[in-house]
Amino acid sequence: MRIIRLTGCLLLLTGFAVYAQNRPDALAEYRAGNYERAVQICREEITANSANLESHVVLCWSLLRLNRYGDALRFARAGRALSRYDARITEILGEIYYYQGQNNEALQYFQEYVSLAPEGQRIEMVYYFIGEIYIRLGRFRHADIALSTAVHWMPGNAAWWARLAYAKENSGDLADAVTAYERALSLNSQLTDARRGLERARQALGGR
Repeated sequence: MRIIRLTGCLLLLTGFAVYAQNRPDALAEYRAGNYERAVQICREEITANSANLESHVVLCWSLLRLNRYGDALRFARAGRALSRYDARITEILGEIYYYQGQNNEALQYFQEYVSLAPEGQRIEMVYYFIGEIYIRLGRFRHADIALSTAVHWMPGNAAWWARLAYAKENSGDLADAVTAYERALSLNSQLTDARRGLERARQALGGR
């Protein structure tokens, strides 16, 4: 009798293992760039369990990549209701508002993310977004600080160095703007905006 019970348990465990292996993986689909498939899986998971925070997170990431900001906002708010201080949901809300051009709302959530996760997995992107928002608002010294932090976390990003240089140029810090433009071009010599910016900054610096 004991052998029969053990055999039954082993079969049950094997069945669970097979199910787990065959179960669709939304995060794997997202990482593979299959955003529509990830959305489908996450929505099915949320229908089965509306309190599944992980499904809300991956769903919002996928919707962002699909530029479906209205849907992303709806599920991000639902995720925030499940976990008020989840840094991932907070950052997602910042991105949604950023791409919709709602600068003050985006800035609020990005600053909250920095407080929640000062060394979080998205910290470099958050500082980049903050810098871009300040450029939009014409607050170039604030943009300089944010973008300097972004390149501190990701020093090999040529485009970010070019944006930092642009912020420095417009705040009147021409010498450092030249240095930042040169750094951008050393990483990617094909950046036309950086090359033009370097010429402007050098000419303005020489005219002083």
